[in-house]
Amino acid sequence: MIQVENLVKTYGKGINATHALRGISLRIDSGEFVAVMGRSGSGKSTLLHMLGLLDYPTSGSVSIDNQNVLKLSSEGQADFRLSQLGYVFQEYSLISELTIYENVYVPAVALRRDKTYKQRAKDILEIVGLGNRLKHYPHEVSGGEQQRAAIARALINQPKILFADEPTASLDTASARVVLELFKKLNKDQKQTIVMVTHEPEDKNFVDRVIWLKDGLIML
Repeated sequence: MIQVENLVKTYGKGINATHALRGISLRIDSGEFVAVMGRSGSGKSTLLHMLGLLDYPTSGSVSIDNQNVLKLSSEGQADFRLSQLGYVFQEYSLISELTIYENVYVPAVALRRDKTYKQRAKDILEIVGLGNRLKHYPHEVSGGEQQRAAIARALINQPKILFADEPTASLDTASARVVLELFKKLNKDQKQTIVMVTHEPEDKNFVDRVIWLKDGLIML
């Protein structure tokens, strides 16, 4: 569960300050599939980065499972990100020299939590529909398949929360729908908590709830 209280993010100072978030409070329950939507510049990606510990707020608190993660040390936050959170971005950022299979299990190697990650990588690739692409390299598969591989990579450490920032923005309509249906399947079948930033109006049909932002505030 994510609990946010009075989250503020300001870039710059004085008359040159940009107020990206203006005191946001919200709650996202475990197992929810939530979309964060709004116009460009509304604060969507900034909010996602704060929730995912990819950036620091000017003030406010972010608690995950009743733990204020902003109070963790830098090392503690890095470990929390690796072990508890998964990320999917518009850019797939797969390593070109590695196969799809190897790309997926790289984060598990970094965590060194157990020795089952290779089998888990195969299992996840089956779930995302890439069981027949294990030995392929990123340049040998489509953009939609690369994004599904990126999703599998984000899931390898069994994260509590999956954050997705414009995950379909670089995809054609058919590939985007496949990715969204995959998210919905993961949410329903695996009870995966997902927080997704999107600007596509039709994406709201796949989620449980939409958080609308405007000028750094939640629209009620």
